[in-house]
Amino acid sequence: MSAEKKTKSVFREYAEAIIIAVLLALFIRTFVIQAFKIPSGSMLPTLQIGDHLLVNKFIYGIRVPMTGKLLVPIKDPQRGDVIVFRFPEDNSIDYIKRVVGIPGDRIEIVNKSLIVNGKKVEDPHASFTNTINLPPNVSPKDNYGPVVIPDGKLFVMGDNRDNSYDSRFWGYVDNNEILGKAIIIYWSWDLKKNLFWSFERFGAIRWGRIADLIH
Repeated sequence: MSAEKKTKSVFREYAEAIIIAVLLALFIRTFVIQAFKIPSGSMLPTLQIGDHLLVNKFIYGIRVPMTGKLLVPIKDPQRGDVIVFRFPEDNSIDYIKRVVGIPGDRIEIVNKSLIVNGKKVEDPHASFTNTINLPPNVSPKDNYGPVVIPDGKLFVMGDNRDNSYDSRFWGYVDNNEILGKAIIIYWSWDLKKNLFWSFERFGAIRWGRIADLIH
């Protein structure tokens, strides 16, 4: 084999390996696992600003890329699942919230308390930052409903109940807008600390949160 042919053969092998790696990465990101970063405090204290998560995109089924239409269902989202979805008011933005109501549920909020199907829910993840109860004509935050969730929809709320823009304000999450279920924190920065590239940056790493499962 000539040197020229050998060079072309080596180049082709590298090119094929790179193409396969890219296609595999795209497949995994589209259908299996996707990374997500927490930009706000709506899920405090469960999720901190600066947490980096892995989202299981396969758990609820196989979907058509871009449209989100479910092709092969696997399981339905359940109350308590922390999901990532396309924000209904702007599909270019991804949101993360906790499912508190599934199709057929009757949802009501009375003086900050979540009531599902007539029973008060004692949610250990819910956090409140004040005791002020706003009437429904002022804000749906503390008093809402009752409503019955339609088929193909979910009612979601942030764990930081007094500081979350969620279903109480903009309505339901459509099943086709679900991107997946948050499963694990793979990295976490404390964004309040110095994040310049220096030895001080290591002080911003939340080592204790890395590999935490999301419940």
